[in-house]
Amino acid sequence: MNEQTKQQIFSFELFPPKTEKGMENLKTNVQQLQELNPAFFSVTYGAGGSTQQRTFDTVDWLVEQRIDTAPHLSCIGADEDEILEILARYKAQGINRLVALRGDLPSGTGLGGLGELNHANQLVSLIRQQFGDYFHIEVAAYPEFHPQAATPQQDLQNFKRKVEAGASSAITQYFYNADAYFRFIDECQRLAIEIPIVPGIMPITNFAQLARFSDSCGTEIPRWLRKRLESYGDDLDSIRNYGIEVVSDLCQRLLAGGAPGLHFYTMNRSAQCQQIWQALGL
Repeated sequence: MNEQTKQQIFSFELFPPKTEKGMENLKTNVQQLQELNPAFFSVTYGAGGSTQQRTFDTVDWLVEQRIDTAPHLSCIGADEDEILEILARYKAQGINRLVALRGDLPSGTGLGGLGELNHANQLVSLIRQQFGDYFHIEVAAYPEFHPQAATPQQDLQNFKRKVEAGASSAITQYFYNADAYFRFIDECQRLAIEIPIVPGIMPITNFAQLARFSDSCGTEIPRWLRKRLESYGDDLDSIRNYGIEVVSDLCQRLLAGGAPGLHFYTMNRSAQCQQIWQALGL
């Protein structure tokens, strides 16, 4: 491991399981991923806090295991008192890293149900006002631009507002085009945005699911990759093996190009992340 690798941050994202069996699966996979010595595990938080209790349960277990944890916190649909209560809970647990997000509207909620905070920069500002520098605040970044942004320039300005509000670093939406990330970094540097921006990495395990999810969140699957994955049909082993090769190459290029680390969207599975990790020689 070289000096640059030692300074890079590697982390994993989890989602709160819906069932006891799912929780047991998560625990098994976390224990396997913990052997890789990541900097932290993040835990997602559903639209409007719809998975709030499950998020707490997952975070509580991680803290009990003395695993560094970064809970996601979304502000849309919540009031300030509720958010401050959650932040106080996390501080009492010794948690000092958060992923601060606007979040998605809960299903069936109109604009009148947004709550007091409608944007992630407002959430970041609230955290800084109430807790100073106690929390390391991660925010989201979109190398291929947020699907709801009117223009790329608007999306960059939205990101800059989060940074100016006090974000410590950022984690990107996943992507499969390294050039999109490097161009995004260049644009941020032109706007004097200097916080670390860590690429989000999505292993490829099921092409049909990935295609649906990518279409909804605005991630491009390059045509050469889409066609190759489509050609495997229902052969999941071939999809996974090719996915490990493609994503490992992507990670290698990102790290060689100066990315400050990698954040893996695990989908509560350890195997593909471990194989990519081994391919990278981490």
